Amino acid sequence: MLEVKGLCKSFGGVAAVNTVDLSVDEGQIVSLIGPNGAGKTTTFAMVAGFVAPDAGSVTFEKQNITGFKPHRICDRGVVRTFQVTQPFATLSTLENIMVGAYHRTANRQAAEERARAVAEQVGMKALLDQAAEGLTVAGRKRLELARALATGPKLLLLDEVMAGLNPTEIDEIVTVIKGIRDSGVTIFLIEHVMKAVMNLSDFAYVLNDGVLIAAGTPTKIASDSNVIEAYLGHGAAERMTGEVAAGA
Repeated sequence: MLEVKGLCKSFGGVAAVNTVDLSVDEGQIVSLIGPNGAGKTTTFAMVAGFVAPDAGSVTFEKQNITGFKPHRICDRGVVRTFQVTQPFATLSTLENIMVGAYHRTANRQAAEERARAVAEQVGMKALLDQAAEGLTVAGRKRLELARALATGPKLLLLDEVMAGLNPTEIDEIVTVIKGIRDSGVTIFLIEHVMKAVMNLSDFAYVLNDGVLIAAGTPTKIASDSNVIEAYLGHGAAERMTGEVAAGA
């Protein structure tokens, strides 16, 4: 469904993303993980059209969409959420979700029907009349998800949708994401909550300093020495191996 080849982006001479190759198959939940500053959000921004790559290509459903504007990419069924939520504060939850629905229809009734269906899907049915400015962090995260989902995507890019949530809220949003995938929407997500990554993902990629250092099932990457070093520092993998051996 999604193919990224040789993607590169530099800012002020610093390579934020360096020759990244990855793919997302239809029907999967695929994670992109790595330490802060690894280049994950920049990769998402290039896929979704918010940042133009310096080199490389992005192909969606066999069509080259490299450099397309975000609205053209959304037209084709690829939409992203943002880590920092920015709802229209004075509008209601329903009206905020309708903003996304209007991407597919100019009819108010159709947009409202779509928004209500999406709200139920993400567990916001009881909050539709509430002003967005009064939502909790968890509510704003769900609203960001709902507004993107209302555009009718085929591929949904989720940028740290679980950031700032407590364990119960994380479990709830994991269930929502699985339900979205089961409804026919493919998911590509950036996430730091490793429990959720392990629970959700069919496949995962790991970035560090803009370079892809590992790819595989969550179980495989969790034991990859390069991944352990990227998260915990030089020598961590060797120390962990020694601790396990000492305890055996």
